[in-house]
Amino acid sequence: MDKSERLYDIVVYGATGFTGRLVAEYLARHYGQEGPAEERLGWAMAGRSAAKLAEVRALIDAPKNTPLIVADASDPASLAAMVGQARVVVTTVGPYQLYGEPLLAACIAAGTDYADLCGEPVWMRQMIDKYGDEAKRTGARICFSSGFDSIPFDLGVLMLQKEAVAKFGRPAPRVKGRVRGMKGGASGGTAASLKATLAALGRDPSLIPLMQSAFCLTPGFEGPAQPDGNTVQHDDALGSWEAPFIMAAINTKNVHRTNALRGHVWGTDFVYDEMVLTGPGDQGKAIAEHMAKTPMIGRPDDPQPGEGPSKEERETGFYDVLFVGEMPDGQVVRYGVKGRYDPGYGSTSRMIAETGIALLSSNAAGVIGTPGAILGEALVQRLRAHAEISFAVE
Repeated sequence: MDKSERLYDIVVYGATGFTGRLVAEYLARHYGQEGPAEERLGWAMAGRSAAKLAEVRALIDAPKNTPLIVADASDPASLAAMVGQARVVVTTVGPYQLYGEPLLAACIAAGTDYADLCGEPVWMRQMIDKYGDEAKRTGARICFSSGFDSIPFDLGVLMLQKEAVAKFGRPAPRVKGRVRGMKGGASGGTAASLKATLAALGRDPSLIPLMQSAFCLTPGFEGPAQPDGNTVQHDDALGSWEAPFIMAAINTKNVHRTNALRGHVWGTDFVYDEMVLTGPGDQGKAIAEHMAKTPMIGRPDDPQPGEGPSKEERETGFYDVLFVGEMPDGQVVRYGVKGRYDPGYGSTSRMIAETGIALLSSNAAGVIGTPGAILGEALVQRLRAHAEISFAVE
């Protein structure tokens, strides 16, 4: 069957989990049967339990005829049946290194497009090595990291470089990603993924150098030394102290993969790092030092997988990221990405949903890649129009 003739445009796998429910609710509200005809999608909810799926369908006030699909990572036949009916599968079921490979393999075998929230670089590299050639053959477009890690950063650098080329005639060889503000923490799934990654490194210490490399996701290419971003420092140009940013460990790797998949259009000497701005003076320094010593995730009060903040907490969250491109002659270009809603849930659920929708109209070739490499500005336009995320020159 031609992919365009499949029964569903999008299947949300993991719809009974906290983030999966938010994705399903977003699709029901904005792309369901009551929306404009040109924006209606054929979509389904999938998970392990028909009863729980029906419960969530009622909870989010989706139409009673919204299809439900029972599928389980431990049952390959159920996964094959599910992906064979879908043009795109959006999955929120992690940690992906524990539960993700059977679905990924099924999507690639069927030529079904795929988007996830994975922030687990060692597993991602293993999947690139194992399935990359097959994805090219079948035409499956695999979008890893389609949430807060790493869309605002991946696309922020992409848009900054577009501005640098327009303004200076060439991309910036050095880009800084700096978090200016954020309200709302990482998700329970992010904490679980970190725990699973640390366990995997403990079982096989030979993976540690791969995890530490900024070029973990660019097999066959090793670029120049990158700033490690692990120490408190003062940025004189920005007039602020800076603290380590925990998401940099995955975001920087995805940005370098986007550059590689786009033919190193930003140069093979491209340098990129991310940190959190904490402000000037003694107070800024004290905040930075406190942040450096206080884990953002891995604390006893972290949400567990399947848990998350209240609607009010999600809707009052935000994030604000500055990108600074430095040219060889000292000139700079500044670009901002700002999102309404908390990053780990409210905004992430919108980002992965819009990634799935953007894949429906993409002409990209089959690849295991990033949203920036596969979708680029088409996704930026969707996020601006539908997800309340701004991308703007400063």
